[in-house]
Amino acid sequence: MRSETATTRQELERHSDLGRAVVADRLTMLGDLGLVDESELGTATGGRAPRLVRFAARKAAILVATLDQTAIGVGVADLSGNLLTEHHEAADLAAPPEQLTERLSALFRWSLDRHTAAQGVWGLSLSVPGAVQSGTDGAFLTTTPPIMPAWEGFPLVESLTRGFGVPVWIRSSVETMTMGELHAGAGLGQRTMLFIKVGRRIGAGIVCDGQLFRGAQGAAGLIGSLPVTSGGQTGSLDSLAGSEMIQREGMAAATDGRSAVLADILRRGGEISAIEVSQAAQVGDAASISILATSGHLIGQVVATLANALNPDLIVLSGSIVQTNDILLAAVREAVYGASHPLVTRDLRIIRSQMGSSAGLVGAARVASEALFAPAFLKEWVMQGSPLGHPAFSDYIGRLADIPKAAPAAPPPPSRQGKEPLA
Repeated sequence: MRSETATTRQELERHSDLGRAVVADRLTMLGDLGLVDESELGTATGGRAPRLVRFAARKAAILVATLDQTAIGVGVADLSGNLLTEHHEAADLAAPPEQLTERLSALFRWSLDRHTAAQGVWGLSLSVPGAVQSGTDGAFLTTTPPIMPAWEGFPLVESLTRGFGVPVWIRSSVETMTMGELHAGAGLGQRTMLFIKVGRRIGAGIVCDGQLFRGAQGAAGLIGSLPVTSGGQTGSLDSLAGSEMIQREGMAAATDGRSAVLADILRRGGEISAIEVSQAAQVGDAASISILATSGHLIGQVVATLANALNPDLIVLSGSIVQTNDILLAAVREAVYGASHPLVTRDLRIIRSQMGSSAGLVGAARVASEALFAPAFLKEWVMQGSPLGHPAFSDYIGRLADIPKAAPAAPPPPSRQGKEPLA
């Protein structure tokens, strides 16, 4: 029902190979638990209109958040992983983790106050900048994995679980953005896809047979560490094609006179960032165009290797630099089409993501919804009516209650700055 493979009792019987009495009994139980809705009628095809069987996605909510180097986003999603509200604001990930966690919790409660349709919260899912090791916990996190050096030793998972009383999951931003693109963006319905995030670090999300591939340690897709050569210099893809390279080369072009547009920004007291270089390229600045083209060709060479190995249906590029203009995207296309086997590129599409900052929130919601309803996890809580009644989670909550809370180590969070969530 969650995948909408079957939407009537007859279809459930056919797809499950279960008898009418068994299907009816289980639907009655799920209806009593509030997980199934049979209030709507379908289209009649010559007889009585069938009653539609729907998963009750609004039974509860999932809290989601993205933590980036310069911003945080929060949202509320339903149990199918559909984003209901979202809010984004500037933040400094280098700030004390206690302060950011307090701000995050305040934004979660603020979002819930403005979205009261759900009967409660069943999970919380975070997207973070670095790779998140897999296999560190069971169905949900009970300890905080190493996610950022500055946050080492800080009990993020424990604090959020204690504060909201729900299971917590954490994935990398590349993984959640890939999941968001796969389930709500250009990747909808695709079986094989590459998602490339371009920023200070360059990462790839890999979808095989409709599923995100995480690798043995959750580190699949760290293509920014691969060696490349540009202008006789060899280094990692991050260092020679990421946003720091674009910023560095943009500053050089501004100071040595190669870029009048960037030099003017400096004269007016502005700062040269990768975004300024990208915007200068969009208005035809030759030096900026060359910088972005160099970055795109290097990224494309690495992506071409992945494309030859995986033969994807679709390659999606994302990141503020990619969103600002078409130059980097065009350079990636040129490199991939030029270095890949003809069979690989025959039907291959290479496009820009249209989801923006929503992709990470949608993907984080899908991570939680798939974990909550994974068969092995579901069978332990379904008769309780909520995953909060899962024996392992109840035991974990009990153990957290016995651990004293740490004293606040940070000043109150900044004001909300008047920003409203987006429906």
